[in-house]
Amino acid sequence: MQPISVDAAPLVRLRARLARLGAPLCLGIDPHPRALPEGLPTNVEGIERFARGIVEAASEHAAAVKINVAFFEAFGSSGVAALERLRADLPADLFVILDAKRGDIGPTAERYAAALFGHLAADAVTLSPYLGEDAIEPFLEHEDRVVYVLARTSNASAGTIQDLPVDGAMLHERVARWVAERWRGGRVGLVVGATRPDDLRRLRELVPGPGFLVPGVGAQGGELEAAVACCHGTDAPGLVNVSRAISKASSRDDWQEAAGAAAAALQARMKELGATLGR
Repeated sequence: MQPISVDAAPLVRLRARLARLGAPLCLGIDPHPRALPEGLPTNVEGIERFARGIVEAASEHAAAVKINVAFFEAFGSSGVAALERLRADLPADLFVILDAKRGDIGPTAERYAAALFGHLAADAVTLSPYLGEDAIEPFLEHEDRVVYVLARTSNASAGTIQDLPVDGAMLHERVARWVAERWRGGRVGLVVGATRPDDLRRLRELVPGPGFLVPGVGAQGGELEAAVACCHGTDAPGLVNVSRAISKASSRDDWQEAAGAAAAALQARMKELGATLGR
């Protein structure tokens, strides 16, 4: 893959695209081979064609795209090659998040960062907080790039660990405070799901600064209103990720048209909510 060059720092491009579109929609790309539309092969060719088709149909309505790298890595070298091609062909002004949820220390974290920020030229990545700052600082050595640290995720069993009490607060609240106090300025955000809107609102009150990457809207039943109201921080803008509600809008021959229509409707609804909320 040839080196990817961009004209501006990631957060600058994100702010510009948000201002133009008026909605914090992030387009989620999670191409599971068992969930592809009719007519696509259930192999690496199929997932690449599907991912490209969704981007082509829906990215004009999104401020960012979040690609789950596991769906490509599962195919080995051919899947990684498909991810490289997809990344290289994304629109230059689109904010690109590689959802990898990495978390390790020292040289391992450095090499993860080199792969995701260096080789694949991501604008942002998702990271686990479990190993502490040693696992995050190597990513911040890449100038201007953004990381989103997992805090209160959208999956059903998230509370098993994330809601554990720690010194009078839940663990995810401690993670949010730690991130907000240690890394100011907008380059470190938080992943906070929309499936627990009360937690989302409380965390926004607790840490007003970081931008939130908010998954869970759509197929997981998260609250769109809370997501739009709470995603933006005072230090950095936020994003509301939607995957299956766009990519699975149809499983028939019209899947691209359906995805584009779903993304357009979500953009319009988010823009309307943002205007109502004054965001």
